[in-house]
Amino acid sequence: MGTPPLLRTALSGTPVRAGPAPRPVLVPPAPPPPYHRTPPSPARTPPCPEAPADLPVLNPATEELLATVHAATPEEVDRAVRRATAAQHRWAALAPADRARLLRRFAAVVDTHVEELARLEVAEAGHTLGNARWEAGNVRELLEYAAGGVERLTGRQIPVAGGIDVTFLEPLGVVAVIAPWNFPLPIAGWGSAPALAAGNAVILKPAETTPLTALRLAELALEAGLPDGLFQVLPGTGPGAGEDLVRHPGVRKVVFTGSARTGKRVMALCAEQVKPVTLELGGKSPNLVFADADLAAAAASAPMSFLDNAGQDCCARTRVLVERPVYDEFLALVEPALRAVVVGDPADPGTQMGPLISARQRERVDSYVGPDLDVVRGNAPEGPGFWYPPTLVLGARPEDPVAVEEVFGPVAVVLPFDGEEEGVRLANATPYGLSGSVWTRDGARALRVARGIAAGNLSVNSHSSVRYQTPFGGYGESGLGRELGPDALAAFTETKNVFISTEG
Repeated sequence: MGTPPLLRTALSGTPVRAGPAPRPVLVPPAPPPPYHRTPPSPARTPPCPEAPADLPVLNPATEELLATVHAATPEEVDRAVRRATAAQHRWAALAPADRARLLRRFAAVVDTHVEELARLEVAEAGHTLGNARWEAGNVRELLEYAAGGVERLTGRQIPVAGGIDVTFLEPLGVVAVIAPWNFPLPIAGWGSAPALAAGNAVILKPAETTPLTALRLAELALEAGLPDGLFQVLPGTGPGAGEDLVRHPGVRKVVFTGSARTGKRVMALCAEQVKPVTLELGGKSPNLVFADADLAAAAASAPMSFLDNAGQDCCARTRVLVERPVYDEFLALVEPALRAVVVGDPADPGTQMGPLISARQRERVDSYVGPDLDVVRGNAPEGPGFWYPPTLVLGARPEDPVAVEEVFGPVAVVLPFDGEEEGVRLANATPYGLSGSVWTRDGARALRVARGIAAGNLSVNSHSSVRYQTPFGGYGESGLGRELGPDALAAFTETKNVFISTEG
């Protein structure tokens, strides 16, 4: 038996046999090319004439120019969608075992480049080296996990009268993944890995400030043997390439991670075509510390619960809620822990916190910390780089902007509360509901409070939020839908029901 042409090409000429004998393959009819469909209305407003054609990529720790990257034009977006549509149809026709094999090979290639990807992440995003190594490894793990689901993506047989009823999970087609600048590598993988595993093509639009790791990932996909056009990266601005992708009728689903304001815009644009969307948006996560908690452990862990990635994390525990009887004792423990956090060169393995992503972000963060607020600050380098010191705000009111809005920087408020009921009320006193922590030795209370907090991801005596094996997503303005976990592939499929009559 000859090797299927696509599979031979995908593996750079290395034959991979799908089985001992050829079998007929049931392939859904190809969808019409995207440019044959009626385009949505109204059309996107053309970009401003002064918008730059190239995107400057800066090192946030030094402010040095790393690269300039071409921003995709509307014509390039359209061509990419056409190529992805053609590649997806062939990809979906492959035997599931062969798709899984290619994704595992992609994971293996990523594994051999983890250090390279991590160093790129340090340079363009300012992540600490330890974090960046974990993030690059997480892409490998996501691909391996998704590959394991390819052959387990099954429908159901449903008992009905007069016949047999079965369901099929069929790929959507072309999926647009719009990734943020705060976690460029792992979040690119969150959407891309399960979408590919479910038989879709992916077009990834990285944030304009952090496109380098995504571009390198696309090169590694080709090196691993993924078909040309199946996984593409299109750098560009949000109003440019991002909106072009969202509006394109050939894109069948959008996965967006970013601000709540932009997420609402994406959702509105998808609604014009009744296009499914997954949104992972902002957060203002609580960290509840009860009087019966291991106070030393809670205080020691509190700083890095909101300083990881310089606080540019939707899951950051930026509202530290402490039961009043232990409030003063907690402050006495947490202040030295905050000042001990090492802020500096993210490429130094000893650094715990790096810079903010940009001067604009630093200005935004500082706007929340007015001179009238009582603050405790750690240390940060001076000179070039977008540095901001670790900051705890004391004495703020629960309704103050710094206590309610997402600052997205190394700033947290500490607020006292009286009793379980008030603690839960304060935890829910924002429009967000992404994550949170509960510190207590009382198991029953831990469950009551975790159930009472309106958030998608809770941890008890821990600040863990994300594991690729478990679902992740938020309540309220923190987003729509779930990513990761055992159901991740199904989110990139349509369910088709088929009834076969057995009567007559």
